[in-house]
Amino acid sequence: MTNNLYIKSLRINYHQIPKFDYLSSLSIIKNVKQLEFHRPITFFVGENGLGKSTLIEAIAIKWGFNPEGGSKNFTFSTRNTESDLYKYIDLVKGIHYPKDGYFLRSESLYNVATNIDDLDLIECPAPPISGGYGGKSLHSQSHGESFLNIFFKRFGGNGIYILDEPESALSPVSQMSLLIRLKELVELNSQFIIATHSPILLSYPGAQIYEITENSISLTPYNKTGHYLVMKDFFNNTERIVSSLLNLEN
Repeated sequence: MTNNLYIKSLRINYHQIPKFDYLSSLSIIKNVKQLEFHRPITFFVGENGLGKSTLIEAIAIKWGFNPEGGSKNFTFSTRNTESDLYKYIDLVKGIHYPKDGYFLRSESLYNVATNIDDLDLIECPAPPISGGYGGKSLHSQSHGESFLNIFFKRFGGNGIYILDEPESALSPVSQMSLLIRLKELVELNSQFIIATHSPILLSYPGAQIYEITENSISLTPYNKTGHYLVMKDFFNNTERIVSSLLNLEN
């Protein structure tokens, strides 16, 4: 699907960012001028504070999504907390235009759910928007159930889906279910750009993984990523590591 990607690359115009702006100090901004997307699924992974979510947000806003999430039809604003990074990036788009799209950011899904409820009240008796989310308010569902209903009910394929830590509400088993759904949507000509901490999601075969460190951003094989290595070591040496962390050696 390389030739059918909706976003093929992005360029960060670092020289345009004011030197006093905190953006200029972020690892992902300092260490990359251009990123290429070659696969239907691209992951950004790395420790907290290195700029993954900031970059994901900027890509979404530049594409035309609401900073707080949802589809392009969502225009509400609860609080303007987005960074200005979207002003300093350019997206190189593919020749095809998606029929669907969504920006999912876990931290503001509550605001999206509230806006859906409000719109359903205003637009009644039109078909309720919640019909595309499992047929009931996201607020009446568990956190994990609402996430899964977005993936399985709202995402329809032929779309660009930008996700910020989609695993945050999901159990390990549910994350495995999400792997299945990712494959289904990729087969329906979809593209995903995802920031994640989940070794389960990162395992998607053939995905492109950009690992971010303090000093670099680089394409990294799954079994060489820091998250994979840390979890592998933890499960292989659980007692030793926990004892060391909790100072239980004695």
